[in-house]
Amino acid sequence: MKQFNLWKVLLVLFFILLPTTLMAQGLSPILSTDDLVKNLKDPNLVIVDIRKVEDYKAGHIPGAIGVFYNNWAPGKGGLQNEIPADDDMMDLLSANGIQPDSMVVVHGSTGTGPDRVNVTRVAWMLKYAGVQKVSVLSGGIEKWAVREKRELSTDVVRPKAKTYKGKFNKDVLAKKDYVKSQIGKVIIVDTREPAFFSGQQKLPFVAKVGRIKGAVNLPTAQVFDKYPPGEHMEQCCWTYKDAAALKNMATGVVGNDPSKEIIVYCDSGRVASAWWFILSEALGYKNVKLYDGSMEEWTKDETDPIEP
Repeated sequence: MKQFNLWKVLLVLFFILLPTTLMAQGLSPILSTDDLVKNLKDPNLVIVDIRKVEDYKAGHIPGAIGVFYNNWAPGKGGLQNEIPADDDMMDLLSANGIQPDSMVVVHGSTGTGPDRVNVTRVAWMLKYAGVQKVSVLSGGIEKWAVREKRELSTDVVRPKAKTYKGKFNKDVLAKKDYVKSQIGKVIIVDTREPAFFSGQQKLPFVAKVGRIKGAVNLPTAQVFDKYPPGEHMEQCCWTYKDAAALKNMATGVVGNDPSKEIIVYCDSGRVASAWWFILSEALGYKNVKLYDGSMEEWTKDETDPIEP
């Protein structure tokens, strides 16, 4: 009888602890607002709002900390979006209490193209720094507050500082010399719009039109859908396409071998972060790198091979 009672106790404990166990495995990489609500009370959750300070103070998701995008991508060496030095990154994470085992959800605005990719850029940097569980919020603050009328807070959250002790994962970063050495050996993906990929247009800070030799095109703008469909631009937000659509887009360009090495790039290393995050975190490709300097750096050197 005692043995039977022991098994009953163990069974009850199993079902009590099961949700906690599942939660500990992390959230979906591309997170819905509904799923975020379910996890708001998790003590290991860190919501990072990357909007400007004044926007954060005007109203944010309850419990979110405000760390403006420019703190994550200050630029260096004359390039716009280069990652900070490792020590500076560790200081930033430590000051905001982020640890390698934190469940971090990054969000911001979805109002403009740069706003949308700023979120995945920060998510990529967190993965580079060794944070294991990182998600991005689909629809951003507009879906949360404007479309769904969910609660906002004006309380400024001041996280408790804690020394960051994560191990940096530098395999997600590709530098120029490495990219050059891998031309013809790996899949190099240009994530810009077709007019930029084909050499018809360029941004002012990029020295020449064209693309890295041998690159294929997978435009970042195509990963987002207007929500709700058909809504006027000023009244909508932007969400990620569903997993099936993203997978179909990806496999049509890079194939379905998850072990193949892929290097993504754009003009400054920001736009490409969306496809890096989708390929690596949402679709399960195991060896995806982001070329941080991208065309801004590549076109500075006349010897770097460019196709028109």
